[in-house]
Amino acid sequence: MARYAADYSLPHQLYGCVKYADYPHAEILNIDISEALKINGVEAVLTYKDVPGENRFGLIPNIRILADDRTRYLGDAVALIAARTIEIAKQAARHISIKYHKLPDVIDPRESLKEETIKIHEEGNLVVHHKVLKGDIARGFKQSVHVIEQDFSTPAIEHAYLEPEAALAYPDEQDGIAVIGCLQNIYTSHKVIAAALNLPLAKVKIIQSTMGGSFGGKDEASTLVAARAALLAVKTKRPVKIVNSREDSMIQSYKRHPYYLNYRWGCDQDGRLLAMQHDIIADSGAYCSMTPFVTWRSVVQAAGPYRCPNVKTDVRGVYTNNNYTGAMRGFGSPQVNVAIEIMMDKIAEKTNKSPLEIRLLNGFGDGAVTATGQKLSHDVSLKQVLTIAAEKSDFENKWRQNRSKENQSAPVSKGIGLSCSYRGVSLGAEGVDAASAVVHVQPDGSINVSSGIIDMGQGAQTALAQIAAEVLGVSMKRMRFLEPDTTRVADSGPTVASRGTIMGGGAVKIAAEKVAELIKEILAEKHKIRKESLLLKNEKIETKSGKRVCTFTDAVKLCYAKGTPLFANGVRYIAETDWNEKTGRGNAYFTYVYGANVAEVEVDRETGKVNVTRFISVHDVGKAINKSMVEGQIYGGIAMGTGYAIMESFIQESGMAKTINFDEYYIPTALDVPQMESFIVENPDKHGPFGAKSIGEPALEIVAPTIINAIFNATGKHIYNLPASLEEVLLGKKLRRDVERGSLSCKPEV
Repeated sequence: MARYAADYSLPHQLYGCVKYADYPHAEILNIDISEALKINGVEAVLTYKDVPGENRFGLIPNIRILADDRTRYLGDAVALIAARTIEIAKQAARHISIKYHKLPDVIDPRESLKEETIKIHEEGNLVVHHKVLKGDIARGFKQSVHVIEQDFSTPAIEHAYLEPEAALAYPDEQDGIAVIGCLQNIYTSHKVIAAALNLPLAKVKIIQSTMGGSFGGKDEASTLVAARAALLAVKTKRPVKIVNSREDSMIQSYKRHPYYLNYRWGCDQDGRLLAMQHDIIADSGAYCSMTPFVTWRSVVQAAGPYRCPNVKTDVRGVYTNNNYTGAMRGFGSPQVNVAIEIMMDKIAEKTNKSPLEIRLLNGFGDGAVTATGQKLSHDVSLKQVLTIAAEKSDFENKWRQNRSKENQSAPVSKGIGLSCSYRGVSLGAEGVDAASAVVHVQPDGSINVSSGIIDMGQGAQTALAQIAAEVLGVSMKRMRFLEPDTTRVADSGPTVASRGTIMGGGAVKIAAEKVAELIKEILAEKHKIRKESLLLKNEKIETKSGKRVCTFTDAVKLCYAKGTPLFANGVRYIAETDWNEKTGRGNAYFTYVYGANVAEVEVDRETGKVNVTRFISVHDVGKAINKSMVEGQIYGGIAMGTGYAIMESFIQESGMAKTINFDEYYIPTALDVPQMESFIVENPDKHGPFGAKSIGEPALEIVAPTIINAIFNATGKHIYNLPASLEEVLLGKKLRRDVERGSLSCKPEV
């Protein structure tokens, strides 16, 4: 039975609660906890002074477990309370008195880098600036017949997982501490909690519970909950449980980065791209979090899967006093893909070509060179997936029919849109790509599989167990996947970047192959045959000529009788990447995946309501380990991307969160999800187990622009600012005017 973090309880446990900041930006002058401590049932109240070790963590270590010098957004925790009931803990929080000196709020990221703007952190308001430069951008625009420039914006997005963050911390054996929680990256949590408690890693154990969704959101956000529970458990010497309410979760947790993008493209008379210039600002919010990595993926993929000899891209992440932003499904690609794919439709419009024609003209083929100078050496299937998507949807015919005056003036107009993408697989050159796994065959033939890859509902446990079963030639009935535990398996890096199957599965395959070799060696010695001639399949071991040697169960018994435990560790490490930060050049990722989507919509011209009626999604996944799970990822990506396109926005006013539950923050329901069709393309890749690559994030990253392009086909009007709400579609109520009309550019004043 699945047990989520909130399901765990221990005798004599206490309940933890957070006292949040009263202002998004203010100096903390004094914290008075005396009245809170007087309340019957309160066992401890902690401030930053009570953290025995490191209070800060992160890529740039500025995320505070407890706010110290100042508050930087309203989700900052100023104090922690442990009490006998959650009601008492919340009462105590209301009795904590804090004296502040309010500081000016920095809300608009486009204002953050101005000289006169107050600095949120000592090092300034610039988190990171990534660059890519290819060719001669000035010459490219000079040669261009058509030049198109446009501003875009995308909103902050809530992860909206069903299970809010939760953790149970308790004193463990030998003066250690253990934490059970819904943690996306148990190894980061392990290091952060050990550092905060000033304990060696060996005295801290992190146990992964069943997780009720994440989409990238349960990394730092869940680590904070777990670290706070651990601090209270150490202080009280009793188990402490913290379970966020939905409101707590939405106020505290990080979001998808809002982006402000300025795109300027030039092409020749036929629509061949000659120059691309991109200026992008990403709102990092109060803390760094994953902004350097998120924006790096953006800078690598900002030009899309299109050939262009001259490219200049600048992506800046900046601090504000909004909710901090971090990893979310897509990780820096959904934002740029909105701009890329709308620009492609604008180029098509300018050159009198269809959206399909312009993409086939400019799209990558085998051996193409990317904007970062990387020559693609794998199967480049962009045109393959584009062609399939267009054929399955009858795209060209419907696109032309919908452009008629009759359709675009009808009360309800029909539209069809197209988008495509390429995506770098796994962490790429900005991270260490390694994963670990253990395969342990028990004496009775049952098999335990352990991996540091976290299953957040995407089916990682099933896929990885299938890989081990395939290598060992046994039924899935033998397999048991153990929940990750920092004492059980080595650090496998974060479960992000759609790396679960290609990296975690690769590690499982290596471990299972080692076990298979042990079995073959014992049998070869007993039967006086070459181990290379043996095959493990269909629950038995046989020779390549088809002669049966024994059953798998008998082989296992023989190995243990010979004193050979069938236990092996596998490590998958890929280092075929490089990157020059100064020039923005290099082999950013070791391989890429390709996808194409077609959406059909109906737009009510009187209300602005968009109804997505049909969605076709085509993805090259390398090799589908489990077809049903691949389809599930695609359908989930379509549903999530539909929300990004037409309804979702985490609204903040002056740093104050306004959408803190699902009655105000709208996400798609079953009635909003279109008829969905998926088509899986398989071009096996040398890097993946049995050729598998990835699908989790590719399934989402181009859903929104597909729908936006369909709205244009229906109405003749482009949408430049997500979401395509009723007001945006009906009134064109943009956050900024078009550049052509003299808009405020998103280029920073630095």
